[in-house]
Amino acid sequence: MPKLRAVIFDIGRVLIRVDIQRVKTSLAQGLPLGPEELWSAIEKDPRWPDWQEGRLSPRDWHLHLSKRFDLSLDFEQFKNVWNSALDPHPIHKTSLFAGLGKNYRLGLLSNTDPIHVEKLESTYDFFDYFPKAVRTYSCSVGASKPEPLIYRQALRACKVRAEEAVYIDDILDYVAAARRLGFTGIHFRSPTELYGELRQAGINVEDSCTT
Repeated sequence: MPKLRAVIFDIGRVLIRVDIQRVKTSLAQGLPLGPEELWSAIEKDPRWPDWQEGRLSPRDWHLHLSKRFDLSLDFEQFKNVWNSALDPHPIHKTSLFAGLGKNYRLGLLSNTDPIHVEKLESTYDFFDYFPKAVRTYSCSVGASKPEPLIYRQALRACKVRAEEAVYIDDILDYVAAARRLGFTGIHFRSPTELYGELRQAGINVEDSCTT
């Protein structure tokens, strides 16, 4: 087996907790649609793929949703509501990334949008361990998981082959897509299980990460 040289992480629900309910509730205030109906309509909106894959600017996304659902939020208010899904406290200690970074290339691979990217990169200290060159976002690549293109871009960013990389995601279908390309895929369920599975894969996780 080729030696593992890179560890690539999803972000939402792997590195930070995400609570979409806060966004649903805030956006639905004063609207005829309930929170669940509204969010379902947003995710099924024909422009959703354009938003996730960078073909729609934040201001155009806000304008589009405002016109479609008669939102009363201005752009800055909308951004604050959109980002309220992101829990400010990361799931892992930065010692995890400091330890892994001694022996492995670290990368990020996430389906996300420009508003979240701006908030993520300005809020969480762990981004210091992921240079901009290895941050692979759907909104910058123009493709979303589980499309092979975005996984291959993450490999190029980390300068490794799939057989040399571990990919960690909370969505099993995305893990399966990575495995089909040759990655070692880990389905994230909890930090403790993740650290155990990393060790099983032959990747050292220092004790300081788990205490």
